[in-house]
Amino acid sequence: MSARHFLSMMDYTPEELGSVIRRGIELKDLRNRGVLFEPLKNRVLGMIFEKSSTRTRVSFEAGMIQLGGQAIFLSPRDTQLGRGEPIGDGARVMSRMVDAVMIRTFAHSNLVEFAAHSSVPVINGLSDDLHPCQLLADMQTFLEHRGSIQGKTVAWIGDGNNMCNSYIEAAIKFDFQLRVACPEGFEPSPAFLALAGDRVSVVRDPKQAVSGAHLVSTDVWTSMGQEEETAKRLALFAPYQVTRQLLDLADKDVLFMHCLPAHRGEEISLDLLDDPRAVPWDQAENRLHAQKALLEFLVEPAYRSA
Repeated sequence: MSARHFLSMMDYTPEELGSVIRRGIELKDLRNRGVLFEPLKNRVLGMIFEKSSTRTRVSFEAGMIQLGGQAIFLSPRDTQLGRGEPIGDGARVMSRMVDAVMIRTFAHSNLVEFAAHSSVPVINGLSDDLHPCQLLADMQTFLEHRGSIQGKTVAWIGDGNNMCNSYIEAAIKFDFQLRVACPEGFEPSPAFLALAGDRVSVVRDPKQAVSGAHLVSTDVWTSMGQEEETAKRLALFAPYQVTRQLLDLADKDVLFMHCLPAHRGEEISLDLLDDPRAVPWDQAENRLHAQKALLEFLVEPAYRSA
């Protein structure tokens, strides 16, 4: 299969990722100026959702429409994939009918298997291992507000989950230092830590992680599929709540990000999203623009003029 996929940030060079992010900023400017730009006219994105979604569905669906194409939403109830059809068979069929496929799933292996049998690009809209599309948006947001993130220090506070794993990949690709503060037993994947080497450090004290940081990010303490662990996690993670006082320990120009949805009073204090250092709404909007740039890159790699 010759199609190029986006399952992980490691699939791309730093130059390619930087190009997609800069293109996202250009596409954002075109939309803000009301310029009609439809390079994907008559193209179709198939979207498979095994996990519920707000930002991923709206950003990909709206993005395809704005680029002149269309998107088809498929839940497990809507396809034979949810009724036992082999993933490879579904990939072979779908990729003969659409121009790209975005999948939001649980097991990362589902993405890998689907991509292995797909003749069109497959995009990771989220898996239990990674959330690379969110990191494109996060890196675009930092670039817009503060310039290059190269050489900066980023703090991740909370669970070493799929978002944390993607921040580790971003640290490798965008050349920044990452400090992860988490309770014992909730570290990010050892495989990702090994890949990053001394670029990533794991600490227990969130104050130590945040000290002097240029970007602080967090996520919910209980992800989809972990609901039975909620009470245990609330107790373990209570010292890891990000507050205005914690941000005060960071660099004076620090930005705070959250991939949303946020649970105010849990992983963040009730007032944190109102702090001028918090940019979650820009971050959420940039899912649209970064993913439009990614779609343009994958579906029409030779089309560049606006």
